Amino acid sequence: MRFEVRDLSFGSLKPQNPNLETVFDWRIRLRKIFGWLIITAAAMESFSGCMYSFTGSSVPPHLKTIAVPLFEDQSGFGEPNLRENLTKEIIDQFVSDNSLTPADRSTSDSMLEGTITTVSDAPQVIAPGEQVSTRRVTITVHVTFQDLKLRKKVWEKNFTEYGDYEPGSQVRTAALTDAINKLANDVLLETVSGW
Repeated sequence: MRFEVRDLSFGSLKPQNPNLETVFDWRIRLRKIFGWLIITAAAMESFSGCMYSFTGSSVPPHLKTIAVPLFEDQSGFGEPNLRENLTKEIIDQFVSDNSLTPADRSTSDSMLEGTITTVSDAPQVIAPGEQVSTRRVTITVHVTFQDLKLRKKVWEKNFTEYGDYEPGSQVRTAALTDAINKLANDVLLETVSGW
């Protein structure tokens, strides 16, 4: 088989035999297609690492500040400073997150109000001999988030979290603190990503 060079462009080599010309053209086209597939695959692979996916949205841009008045305690549990500790932890979560700045109610763009509805302290794990080895403190709060700029309620929801402790070796306040931290985190996440 002999080849001749007609010009310097790609695909200019053609066989002398006319029967082989279609096979030769087919091979060139296949190589071009394969080359483009490789380039396309490489480009897609390099861009796939740059794609982002969000399950929720961020806070709307017109909301910059949030008021968090002292939560009410209607649980009847009688734990001193429970509502103060929960309110402070929620405010601290917003300060750490830096999505909404806590501010006074009169100047805020949004407001988060809440009520502690129930608190329970119940046995969780009972050891042999009917000894309680672990107790669980469960706190439920009812929270409302309002957009004060647009004068509308964004969401209203109940949150329930818990903390465990071992009677005798740990005090109940550690379990309450654990539950409060979890509740504050839940409220923050709902506020900043529940759009």
